[in-house]
Amino acid sequence: MASRVPSDALGRRILCGTERATVRYVGSVPPTAGIWLGVEWDDPQRGKHDGTYEGTQYFKCRHPRGGSFIRPNKANFGVDFLTAVKDRYGLNDNQEAQQGTENTFTFGKKTVEFVGIDSVAEQQSQLKKLVNISVSECAVSHAGQKEEISRTCANISHINLSKNLISSWETVTAIASQLQNLETLNISENKIRFPSTPSSVSSVFPKLRILVLNQTEITWTEVLLCAPGWPALEELYLSSNDITVLERPDNVLQTLKLLDLSDNQLLDGNQLHLIAHLPRLEQLVLRNTGISSIHFPDVGFGCKTKMFPSLKRLAINDNKISEWSSINELDKLPSLRSLQCHNNPFMDTEKNLGTLRQLIIAKIGQLEVLNKSEILPDERKGAELDYRKIFGNDWLAAGGNWNPEENKPNEEFLAAHPRYPSLCLKYGAPEEGELKGQQPLTLKNQLLTLTIKCPEKPEQKPVEKKLPESMTIQRVKGLLYRLLKVPGSELKLSYESSKLEGKEVELDNDLKPLQFYSIENGDCVLVRW
Repeated sequence: MASRVPSDALGRRILCGTERATVRYVGSVPPTAGIWLGVEWDDPQRGKHDGTYEGTQYFKCRHPRGGSFIRPNKANFGVDFLTAVKDRYGLNDNQEAQQGTENTFTFGKKTVEFVGIDSVAEQQSQLKKLVNISVSECAVSHAGQKEEISRTCANISHINLSKNLISSWETVTAIASQLQNLETLNISENKIRFPSTPSSVSSVFPKLRILVLNQTEITWTEVLLCAPGWPALEELYLSSNDITVLERPDNVLQTLKLLDLSDNQLLDGNQLHLIAHLPRLEQLVLRNTGISSIHFPDVGFGCKTKMFPSLKRLAINDNKISEWSSINELDKLPSLRSLQCHNNPFMDTEKNLGTLRQLIIAKIGQLEVLNKSEILPDERKGAELDYRKIFGNDWLAAGGNWNPEENKPNEEFLAAHPRYPSLCLKYGAPEEGELKGQQPLTLKNQLLTLTIKCPEKPEQKPVEKKLPESMTIQRVKGLLYRLLKVPGSELKLSYESSKLEGKEVELDNDLKPLQFYSIENGDCVLVRW
């Protein structure tokens, strides 16, 4: 590696062996002779100090031992974009195309294999056909000579530039400005300096639809400063960027359909109000953002909020949401159809996963998919009927009444169960007989008394169990796992009925409830493994 230091070395990203770093200082370090580079390592364990040497502070590091001094000949400042493309796809003038997997790649839908391209004309022809390229981890650091990319491979529309040595947004725009067909750009895992003043280059990304900026240290303010250059953007991925504060996007990001903010620790759920009026936003990913509540204060329960008007899919898993009131609030979203909410404290309030699922379904009326599992019409009906029944005694105690003129449940009940009135309108108020003996907070229905036998394991004594008829076969297997210590995936269930002498019916669909198979009191469930 040549020891010449680029004139713009300060702030540049480099490779030293396999380790990445940022140049924080260029100059002498007395009493030693010659030029040194002061670098801040991406991995602070690689460093020795904080930029201070023998009492003099030459540069600063985030980590107290994140810095080192290295000689320039140890630093790889990277290559230009076009050199990386040619190297990756075996098209460099000074090398023969190697045979094997690196030779085979895709131009659009057409797979091309290069075996020893000799002529420059043929190389240029192949470069012009490139549509979808990846130069991930190719040490790309700059755009190269002006207009060289547009002359050579102007048809590129999808680029993966992740894990390179790009240190500034200007480098990204210098590459993109030569690719007028660019639709997808991934520059994740590059530590990039973004503009701190409004950008005037609105024509650089005219067709860009998908932009991936995960782990680039971008702030939300910087997103909004760059966003005028993305007039057609539909998907924006901003995972793991330490974004804590949002701002209202005025006249930008109006075409956005998907926004991923996962693994950013937002200050609170009210930050969401600032992005709530993106008119076309259909999918919002908020996994592990630290939010503890969700609230749409513009409307009361039973009404639809004007916030997030197009939002169909929401992911709030791995957060700190502890109150069911946040789930009630989601019923206000007019377009919500799919929800992921695993690993939130509110889910610990109900041990039975099936009951938990039914509660969420009953609380959000328009939901069609919950935690990646489709909600079928029968499941929704069962969940809503059971919910109406479970909380019937609470409804009566709060002032509910079968007489519509006297039916005035208090505000406290309506705040906890905002959909209850609409469920009563849909199915009728729960009848007195339904509520007798009803235990609160348990989605009970008719219990079946069943005998469970293991015909091939005589040492296992038959046991008698009371199981809800709505219990799925999958949940029965979960119960049997606790009894028998045999994984549910290894269990095969069937049943015998006194009405079907000598006939055994296989319970072959894990998602179906016991009532689907017409099992009755006194029947015998047979377990084999």
